[in-house]
Amino acid sequence: MNESKNAHLVKISKYLSKHLRHTPERLGLTLAPGGWVEVETLLSACASHQFPISRAELETVVTTSDKQRFAFNETKTRIRANQGHSVAVDLQLEPRTPPELLYHGTGEKSVPTILQSGLLKMSRHHVHLSENVETAQKVGMRHGKPVILAIDTVAMQEAGFSFYRSDNGVWLVDEVPPQYLRVLSGKTVLSRKC
Repeated sequence: MNESKNAHLVKISKYLSKHLRHTPERLGLTLAPGGWVEVETLLSACASHQFPISRAELETVVTTSDKQRFAFNETKTRIRANQGHSVAVDLQLEPRTPPELLYHGTGEKSVPTILQSGLLKMSRHHVHLSENVETAQKVGMRHGKPVILAIDTVAMQEAGFSFYRSDNGVWLVDEVPPQYLRVLSGKTVLSRKC
C-alpha cells in the first residue's frame, strides 16, 4: 500500500473514531444499542459533510487496522467502534473473566497521580487494559516516556469489580483503585505490590 493511500486510510480511521465514539450527532447519527449505526446511513452522512468514504475504503479501514477499532455485524450492514466511547450508549457488554494480570500503559508524568487515585475512566465509558505488556507499552508511548502498570484482576474480581472484553481484545473496567496496581519496568517491579 503506498504512503498516500495509507495516509488517507489513517485520516478515515480518525474521522470514524471521532464520530462513532465521541460526536455522532455532528453527522446526524444516532448510535443504536451496542454502538451500532447502519453502514449506508454512515456513508451518506459522511458524504453530505464533505468527507466521502467509499464502501471499499470503509471495509479496508475495518479489516486492516492493527488496532481493530471498528467492527461490522455479520452481514456488514452495520458498523460500530469497538470501545473508547465518550457518548452515552449501551455497549451491550457482558462481564467476562480476565487473565490474572492485565496491563495499562501511561506516561511517566501520570504515574504519581495514578498511584494515588487509581485508573479512572475520565470522559470514557471504561478504563482500557491490555492482555500483554507490548500493547500497553505502545499505548504508554503516546503519552511520553512509557510506564507499564500491572493490574491484579483476581483481587479486583473478589472485591466485586466486573471486567468486559471488546471485540478487538481490549479489556474494560469502570475503574482500577490504586491498591490493585503495581508499576513495572520491563519485568521488574518498581513500586507498589498487588
